[in-house]
Amino acid sequence: MLDINGASALVTGGASGLGEATAKALAEKGAKVVICDLDRQAEAGEALAKEIGGVFAPTDVTDTDQIIAAIEAGKELGPVKALVNCAGIGWATRTIGRDGEYSSAHDLEIFRKVIEINLIGSFDAIRLAATAMSQNEPNESGERGAIVNTASVAAFDGQIGQASYSASKGGVVGMTLPVARDLSASGIRVNTIAPGLFDTPIYGTGEASEQFKEKLAANLLFPKRLGFSSEFASLAVEMITNSYFNAETVRLDAGTRMQPK
Repeated sequence: MLDINGASALVTGGASGLGEATAKALAEKGAKVVICDLDRQAEAGEALAKEIGGVFAPTDVTDTDQIIAAIEAGKELGPVKALVNCAGIGWATRTIGRDGEYSSAHDLEIFRKVIEINLIGSFDAIRLAATAMSQNEPNESGERGAIVNTASVAAFDGQIGQASYSASKGGVVGMTLPVARDLSASGIRVNTIAPGLFDTPIYGTGEASEQFKEKLAANLLFPKRLGFSSEFASLAVEMITNSYFNAETVRLDAGTRMQPK
């Protein structure tokens, strides 16, 4: 078991949704959590940090210097033993337009942006956090740290309009095994969660939002509801603390298989 009590843990996208729930779950295990999120999330991030005894670090995952600063903030709290990559964006655009014009095809800059945040941003955080972890004293099993990435069922069942999102999440899945192999020599494990439909702030609030979520849940296998952020967090913590969990991607999706649209 990897003991994270008194160690620091970084959570990107940690101020809301899946990241917020994961930050809380890690704190319950005794970790000192660095909540890494954008400047515009500072108010929520600072409030969460105060609640769980952690710190907020303004972090754009496309900015290497900000990631390093967040890791250094973690080192002030304790040895960096965990990273959970939750930062990411979604996008929905068809590959070509209806008018047959080149100009109406999928915006290439948007495609690049989604890849840069979801895939390259995740890898940047991995390579830098793992560098810090590699300097830790190993435990009796030789462990120095653990990393959890967030992919999506879209990596496998990408829907119409999800070309950029599915490509980015497929990349996260694809790098899990080779990065785990790379880091095995340093006693660092790497796993990935591929969540399905989770009840996060992305769906908004109010009656229309609830009706939309009910419509989404109707196609799920069982249970017929959106996932709770706490269920994602529970698996993330298990992947970090369970020493035999390595190089794996796990779907967390109520058995759903997404339809084309």
